[in-house]
Amino acid sequence: MPAFGSFALLLGLVLSGYSLLAGAIALRQLSTGSRGRVSPERLAETARRAGIGSFIAASCAAFALVWAAFTNDFSVSYILHHSNRALPGPYKFAALWSGQEGSLLLWAWLLSAYGFVLRLRHKVDVTLTAYASAILAGIQVFFFLLLNFAATPFSLVSGAVPQDGFGLNPLLQYPEMVIHPPMLYLGYVGFSVPFAFALGALMMRYPGEKWIHITRRWTMVTWLFLTCGIFLGAHWAYAVLGWGGYWGWDPVENASLMPWLTGTAFLHSVMMQEKRGMMKSWNVWLIFSTFMLSILGTLLTRSGLVSSVHAFAQSSIGSWFWAFLVIVLAVCTFTYILHRDHLKTENKLESLVSRESSFLFNNLVLLVACFTVLWGTFFPVLSEYVQGNKVTVSAPFYNRVAVPIGLFLLFLTGIGPLLAWRSTSFRSIRRNLVLPSIAALVTAVVVMFCGVHPWEIFTTNDQGSFYSWVAFSLAAFVVTAVASEFLRGAHVIQRHTGQNLFASMVQLTRRNTRRYGGYIVHFGVVVIFIGLAGHAFNQTQEQELGFKQSFHLGPYRIECLDYSQDSNSNYDTEFALLDVYRGGKKITRLSPELRFYTASQQTSTIVANHSTPAWDLYVIYAGKNPDTGQPIIKAFLNPLVMWIWIGVVIVAVGTGIALVPNMSAALASARNRPQDASAKENEMAAAGRGGD
Repeated sequence: MPAFGSFALLLGLVLSGYSLLAGAIALRQLSTGSRGRVSPERLAETARRAGIGSFIAASCAAFALVWAAFTNDFSVSYILHHSNRALPGPYKFAALWSGQEGSLLLWAWLLSAYGFVLRLRHKVDVTLTAYASAILAGIQVFFFLLLNFAATPFSLVSGAVPQDGFGLNPLLQYPEMVIHPPMLYLGYVGFSVPFAFALGALMMRYPGEKWIHITRRWTMVTWLFLTCGIFLGAHWAYAVLGWGGYWGWDPVENASLMPWLTGTAFLHSVMMQEKRGMMKSWNVWLIFSTFMLSILGTLLTRSGLVSSVHAFAQSSIGSWFWAFLVIVLAVCTFTYILHRDHLKTENKLESLVSRESSFLFNNLVLLVACFTVLWGTFFPVLSEYVQGNKVTVSAPFYNRVAVPIGLFLLFLTGIGPLLAWRSTSFRSIRRNLVLPSIAALVTAVVVMFCGVHPWEIFTTNDQGSFYSWVAFSLAAFVVTAVASEFLRGAHVIQRHTGQNLFASMVQLTRRNTRRYGGYIVHFGVVVIFIGLAGHAFNQTQEQELGFKQSFHLGPYRIECLDYSQDSNSNYDTEFALLDVYRGGKKITRLSPELRFYTASQQTSTIVANHSTPAWDLYVIYAGKNPDTGQPIIKAFLNPLVMWIWIGVVIVAVGTGIALVPNMSAALASARNRPQDASAKENEMAAAGRGGD
């Protein structure tokens, strides 16, 4: 099987190389009108089929590595270092992406899978797809080169083959780690497709914005994968690392956030190009930057450039990625300079009070956030290079900059739907802002009465309370703005159809899924911000806790019932049995663990968490005090964390709705109107279109 896997990788390299060269030659001949022995059309078709074949080759290689894990083939060095006989089946599958070589194979396989789908859909636009296919083939060549010559996943163990492996990293032996890395990679890799279309459209001076229409769903699906991957990673950090938090501004966390920020900016700014023919150069460079930041994120986990709990072992493979990034930047810059006259803006910004200006501010703020994260991530490297000593950038730096930026973005999320294209009258702004402003003001007062004191920023320099107060107020502003948009359109439909309000809102959403699905995404973002705002009020307590001893944290009393031990073929465990009381009534029993994995000789913390909409009671068994022999329990009371995960689900639902094609207004109204109601139909259609 290792030989089969190695052959599949070599075949994948050959097929990708042929797809790149044959595709480039065919496109060159078509653009110049020249013809060789083989017609350019036939040559392009063979390039397309070779690209499809590269997916089959990559699939065979991935299958070979997974097969080696499940059959405990420890002659393969990768399997020896990332698996063992007692490892449960799902984690044997996860071994595919648990190490450097396997994760690169996953990158190559997902890239070829995206290319496979693209090449099957080549008739959408044959020429543009051919350009995109050739560019994707070039990216595939890079990864197949890595897998064949720099990070071979099928290298064999020298000497005698051990009877058992060293096991999977304990931090990865958690159910979410079977889902989180593939989801994150689907996001990273997926941005290759809109990048390829954008670069191809620029190379061929493609007319209009059709390339944006073609890639819109690609980009949205990719963005959704990356969003889910980031938050699954945050949930894994929350549930496994045992530090009570979900985001620590770790360099590898930052690496996933940067392409998400530029990808989010791209999804907003392309609307200006579609509606007004504006920001063409901006959009091209946004998607170029997003792809390059995805490659940079892949580089950061492999080069040893930064220290991270998420990073793989340090290796020389980083030089390959730096070279690839330089090549990509050079190609993008050269193509842009050569064809920049094709990207002339058709219209100009007519007013600062317009939908266009809100998108522009949104983009600028997102890019400032991205630059801040990029600067903080690389500052230790730069300081070591310039001064000779590494200056670490910690969470307070990011929070000082990122929190105000995030709150301003939240404000723009509420303002954008209230503005019209081109220009918005003062009367319209005043009318649309009344209810959201009242909601924000009422919420601000209520939150203060609930114990959040924003003035503490001046008396005790407590920025957390102030920012949380602002976040809750802005959340009310945005929710009211979004709700008013739904209700305004739904009432029009209700008035003419007689349907109930909910059915009218459903019909409204189906008529413009992109717009109202986007509003649901914005609502999900608001819910996430509500969850994040609770962080300022976290409480923690650590205590040695013997049998029948207890301590209080917030409204809870935590009492030790017992401590025990257990073992299986994979790990030994020590755990605590803790009864949790509230108001004298027992509400749950928690069992935090400390595991020792025999194969890797490493320990791992298993958190016990009692989660409610109000707060999480998050408990860790930290082992025994070596001086007293007493067990140590550490507990956190983390308000509103559940709302972060609920918000992500809402974002996913909203994105899914935005991907669904619109139901035509005529079809919707035909079900609910008499035949002579054309005027009503027009009004209902306008309600469905809204300001999008």
